[in-house]
Amino acid sequence: MSYLVVYMSQHGTTQKLATYLSQELDDKVRLVNLANEAMPDIESWSTVIIGGSIHMGQIQKKIRQFCELNEKQLLLKRLGLFLCFMNTEEGAVEFDTAFPESLRTHAVAHGLFGGELLLEKMNFLERLMVKAVRGVKESVSVVDEDAVEEFLRLIRE
Repeated sequence: MSYLVVYMSQHGTTQKLATYLSQELDDKVRLVNLANEAMPDIESWSTVIIGGSIHMGQIQKKIRQFCELNEKQLLLKRLGLFLCFMNTEEGAVEFDTAFPESLRTHAVAHGLFGGELLLEKMNFLERLMVKAVRGVKESVSVVDEDAVEEFLRLIRE
């Protein structure tokens, strides 16, 4: 099986998890960061995995555009979708708003991976906002490792 893993990452958590997924998949894998790479052609890949993160209630624009531009082709592929987020109470709702319903229904694996607030990777204004709104004084991780492993199990089946 061949895997195309397409993602975007604001502060590195989604990149870390996309890289982990790509390393755990045994077959041919290509990892594409839409932040600095062109949208790939998905035709030759049997499985496509798409991952992004939620910031200010939205997934990255390039991830949304990738899904919209490739929707018909994605519906012909084995598909996995994952999301990184910090609002653990709203994770499922954020997942539903991040990806089109047609893709969510078609996907064989849904990943609600949690997230991290990495203060050292934020700019001054982001740190100020996170500290004020969330009361966070140091980096925090709520990555759900069990969800990541379950995603891998499902995408391999």
